[in-house]
Amino acid sequence: MSPAIDHSPQSRSGFVAFVGAGPGDENLLTLRGADLLSKADVVVLDREAYGSLLRHCRKGVEIVDAETAENSVSLRILQEAKAGRTVVRLCPGDPSFFSSVTEEVAACAKADIEFEVVPGVPPATAVPTYAGIPPATAVPEFRVVDAAQVDDWAAHATCAGTMVIYNGVADAVPIGKALIAAGMPDTTPVAVTSDGTTIEQYTVVSTLGRLGPDLKHAGMTEPAMIIVGENVAQRDRMSWFETKPLFGWRVLVPRTKEQAKGLSEQLRSYGAVPEEVPTISVEPPRTPQQMDRAIKGLVNGRYEWVAFTSANAVKAVREKFEEYSLDARAFSGLKVAAVGETTAQALVEFGVRPDLMPTGEQSSEGLLAEWPPYDSMLDPINRVLLPRADIATETLVAGLTRLGWECDDVTAYRTVRAAPPPAPIREAIKSGGFDAVLFTSSSTVRNLVGIAGKPHNVTVIAAIGPQTAKTAEEFGLRVDVMSEKPSASTLAAALADYGAKMRHAAVSAGEVPRRPSQMRRGARRRVR
Repeated sequence: MSPAIDHSPQSRSGFVAFVGAGPGDENLLTLRGADLLSKADVVVLDREAYGSLLRHCRKGVEIVDAETAENSVSLRILQEAKAGRTVVRLCPGDPSFFSSVTEEVAACAKADIEFEVVPGVPPATAVPTYAGIPPATAVPEFRVVDAAQVDDWAAHATCAGTMVIYNGVADAVPIGKALIAAGMPDTTPVAVTSDGTTIEQYTVVSTLGRLGPDLKHAGMTEPAMIIVGENVAQRDRMSWFETKPLFGWRVLVPRTKEQAKGLSEQLRSYGAVPEEVPTISVEPPRTPQQMDRAIKGLVNGRYEWVAFTSANAVKAVREKFEEYSLDARAFSGLKVAAVGETTAQALVEFGVRPDLMPTGEQSSEGLLAEWPPYDSMLDPINRVLLPRADIATETLVAGLTRLGWECDDVTAYRTVRAAPPPAPIREAIKSGGFDAVLFTSSSTVRNLVGIAGKPHNVTVIAAIGPQTAKTAEEFGLRVDVMSEKPSASTLAAALADYGAKMRHAAVSAGEVPRRPSQMRRGARRRVR
């Protein structure tokens, strides 16, 4: 239960919360930590390491980067708290485990400033778990050691369970030798995991006796953790994080952040690192009068059907509704069609459930295959409203006309080519820095090549359907993955299946699984 004291930004007295940020995975932040971040006036953190957690903060919060603070962090925290502000100090891991903020906490206590220490998920348990190594099982002993505070390892050589060692990767080999010299068997399993719980996580499994040669080319750096004990041997059957089908894959998603939100979340669930790069910019029509007349006609009963062929069209109509102080009730008595799942979802979020959606191919052709012909006995009105992009094809209009319907084809929005992405992104695209790219339409192929160049030939090309695949091939791209139906979610799942098959083939051949970007000439890779 949260404390009864009011620590909201409106509170008159200063308050400091030392919040454990966890081991690295931003989703491991505690609910209490997220709640305090949402109320903070000032947040003090290592921005490079924990900047992603700022998404929990309210607009206008002041950010202090602990790595570049002009005054000492302790002094800045005291100044802000004495000014009556609510301060959240994000701490690595758990503030109670080998904390680097002990002096800051002591300074608050000495200054009689109210403070709270919020535990975080400790790396000592999270990192082994993400590495597929249970920290403690049948053997009751679980020991956590800070290598920086150990002068003699003999006292730790008797550990019968699992020993987790912080701050020791630079001296991992000497530590192993010291444990062997003190009586621990050289066959004792040991794992070294760097960047634990993040998509950069990398684990080397060895024994105390072979630790030197096995770590020689691994390039391990802090943050890293050494895990010693028989439980390390369970990694072969309990590894779940590093074995995700797209673990560590850098996937280019040629869509805006708004459009790509659900797709990017799905890719992250497969272990990928999505990078959204917009290839088109959606802008209002040059002259709004056509849309104005269409919305008035919709309200006045001019139409029998409204057909939406994209989520952008739904957004454009929704914005016009808001302009006229209308809501989803204006669709009462109308039949609504959606070209596919994404468009249908945008309608549902608007409060409208579509009456018609393709059961097969999610395209204009698929929609026409389901569309009923006009029947003067059943349909009091024979007119269809089509709010669409300025570059929409004539397929749907021609098909509906053949079925006896009259169409008002209205430009709801314009699509223009987006500005080129930053130079590092363009270079990564052309040099093979991306493992895969998801093309969700022919226009994304044309526009990406136009603003950033062709993806490298090691990059896996995934296309949402035959037409998109054909366009990619016209640009000289080899299509590796094509979804069974034109859905972004299905396309992401198809890419995950492809990644899983690549991994399985490598493991079956006795090889180390490698990402596509690691296969290009000159690519730097770790030796496992």
